[in-house]
Amino acid sequence: MAVCHNKRIQRCQRFQGEEWRGYQASKQRYFYGLKVHLLVTEAGQPVECFFTEGSMSDVNALTLFDLDLPEGSEILGDKAYNDYRFEDQMAKVNLIPSPLRKSNSKRAIPAYTTYWRSLKRKVVETTGSLLEQLMPKHIHTSTSTGFEIKLMSFILALSFKLLLN
Repeated sequence: MAVCHNKRIQRCQRFQGEEWRGYQASKQRYFYGLKVHLLVTEAGQPVECFFTEGSMSDVNALTLFDLDLPEGSEILGDKAYNDYRFEDQMAKVNLIPSPLRKSNSKRAIPAYTTYWRSLKRKVVETTGSLLEQLMPKHIHTSTSTGFEIKLMSFILALSFKLLLN
């Protein structure tokens, strides 16, 4: 979630420092702000979310999730969520991590499984797009805490909207 354009980073008052600069691979662009990490159901309903600095890797953020899920739950993720040690730990507590794999992965999966996982992964992408549609083009706040509160309120609004539909 970009706080400001790259040209305005030097004047940004809400967040300061290089740890807030991140890269958004889906849009192939750099941004300055927060990363929103969502855990959603198969229907796209947000279950859990938290924010990290833009520069924090997705693999490191994966360990921050409080995965209080039913036994046997499958956790889908994109290619950035490949962590073999974490997958082994989840398998011990009967959770099934199923990230998409890179082509040079040590734990390769068949093509049909990759296709199935990418279809299921679109639910998460759709939830992210619905969140972006719900938000205005610019969030006006004067503090970083205010920005985070407004961002969280938009996530709650999306959750209620999906619950009512």
